[in-house]
Amino acid sequence: MSSMSGKAVLVTGGSRGVGAATAVRLAEEGADVAFTYVQGEERAREVAARIEAAGRKALPLRADAANAGDAAGAVEWAADALGRLDVLVNNAGIGVLGPLESIGLADVDRVLDVNVRAAFLASQAAAARMERGGRIVTIGSCVTQRVPGAGATLYAMSKAAMIGLNKALARELGERGITANLVHPGPTDTDMNPADGPYAGAQAAGTALGRFGTAGEVAAMVAFLTGPDAAYVTGAEFAVDGGHSA
Repeated sequence: MSSMSGKAVLVTGGSRGVGAATAVRLAEEGADVAFTYVQGEERAREVAARIEAAGRKALPLRADAANAGDAAGAVEWAADALGRLDVLVNNAGIGVLGPLESIGLADVDRVLDVNVRAAFLASQAAAARMERGGRIVTIGSCVTQRVPGAGATLYAMSKAAMIGLNKALARELGERGITANLVHPGPTDTDMNPADGPYAGAQAAGTALGRFGTAGEVAAMVAFLTGPDAAYVTGAEFAVDGGHSA
């Protein structure tokens, strides 16, 4: 029997990158997977097809994490459609990078809405629907541990907020047997930050391994944290960053 056989999962931002890899990996582990996306319907269909190829149910939902109603509503939709909710992966996120003086109020609002408010609202909604043994995994960033250069102030602030959220969720939900954990990817080869991009050399050099990670390597950590072997792991942070924070 697969490690997540019969489980129901929601991955936010699941049509590409780490989210897509996570959605497919958890399906391969035996879960039915709902996932959200904002743009790229064709990519969402491709991810759904990969989930179905693993023999599991796929439920793509167009939802914008910047919208408070969508952030919580996606959880309700997934739980209703799948009949239950065992796992929430808070993956949806955006980054606005640049000199401090170039960051406008609209940038601040959108980054905090997507990276912070949406994760809180989704976790709140998920906690109301989860039974004992539920899992919440949030995707943070290596820049919460070490900021290698200028231009990431807003993004780093938003991801650092996930540390407090994760610890508080673990304490608040522990009595119900629900765990909460945080994964910090380092430079990861995705279409948003390709390993052959213009800034890739400096990013890779900042890791101990001297390379970008893959979305699948991050997804593997999420799979562990949502599986049976991690039942006693909560309130923890896991760096999947090639030694970026070393």
